[in-house]
Amino acid sequence: MTLADLSIRKHVFAWMLMAALIVFGGISFARLGVSQNPDVDYPIINVQVGLEGASPEVIETDLVEPLEDAVATIEGVKSIASSSRQGRASVTIEFDLARDIDLALQDVQARVAQAARLLPRDVDPPVITKTNPEDQPILWLNLSGDRSPTDLASYVRNVLKDQFQTLPGVGEVMLGGYLERNVRVWLDARRMEAFRLTAGDITSAIQRQHIEVPAGRIETRDREMNVRAEGEAIDVRALARIVVADRNGSPVRLEDVAIVEDGLEDRRRIARSMGRPALGFGIKKQRGANAVEVAHLVKARLEEARATLPEGLTLAINFDGTSIVEEAVHEIQFALLLAAILTGIVCWTFLGSWTSTVNILMAIPTSVIGTFLCMYFFGFTLNTF
Repeated sequence: MTLADLSIRKHVFAWMLMAALIVFGGISFARLGVSQNPDVDYPIINVQVGLEGASPEVIETDLVEPLEDAVATIEGVKSIASSSRQGRASVTIEFDLARDIDLALQDVQARVAQAARLLPRDVDPPVITKTNPEDQPILWLNLSGDRSPTDLASYVRNVLKDQFQTLPGVGEVMLGGYLERNVRVWLDARRMEAFRLTAGDITSAIQRQHIEVPAGRIETRDREMNVRAEGEAIDVRALARIVVADRNGSPVRLEDVAIVEDGLEDRRRIARSMGRPALGFGIKKQRGANAVEVAHLVKARLEEARATLPEGLTLAINFDGTSIVEEAVHEIQFALLLAAILTGIVCWTFLGSWTSTVNILMAIPTSVIGTFLCMYFFGFTLNTF
């Protein structure tokens, strides 16, 4: 007995089946992720590694070539491309479509770990990632105002980032134009010569004394206490008082041979909004999350954050990638509704039967909405592609 015969003989069962598909399909539609791109992993793995201060030629010779040799023998490698620039290198490995990208990622991690002994000692740990269009920020916000870059960076890092990071569906808050806080030590060559010191002596003294190490614990019969060796300077003034040498029984402090100042790292990138200094931060959503819903939550939190901004600061949206997605989904919903109405009009015009027209109109949402149920259980998302 076919489904059609069963539906004709037991029409109540058919109505209940249609109602179940519509109800559970509607629930699945509400839970489906909405994104611009499908949640897929491209067969591409990227390895990023850095060596501060190294020229592109050194990066190519000391970093890129050992990494390329290490990953070249992995199964399923289709092509390898690399780029070298000042202090940074990127190696992109493309695999065959038949290769399991998760297993390929494990192989790349193992080969890069084996090649680590061939890399320079001061190299940054390699960062290995898969390529996925869903990892791009869906929103870019910016904080601008008549404040110093230090104040802007501090407010974004300590206040705004935590406010947006805790929203449901937000995977990461990526900072753009952000400069890390750095303590700069400007050496005085004449004073260093007078005290017979070199830059290496001062560097070694800072590394030796500006450090906090575990000191174990003290145990008694009734108590146990942890011991901390607080060797790190708590501020710039304390750092300047570090003893770097001993000359004729008198200590030579860092402030005697250098100027210590609290500042930021070298400005190699800049962000501006409406002609004023700004800091941008991008909102990345979690995989499978509803991009439109996450954007609405971010915009609501944006209005709350604006109410507490210090005077002279402005928080705005520079880029909203979900507006296109939202409009596309609305257009699809309108097209489906219009198609159902036109189908009903055509059926009634040619058949002249309200019963047949109603059956056809009920079959359309059953098939369309029921599809959302399958999409939800198979892990698909609504997207524009």
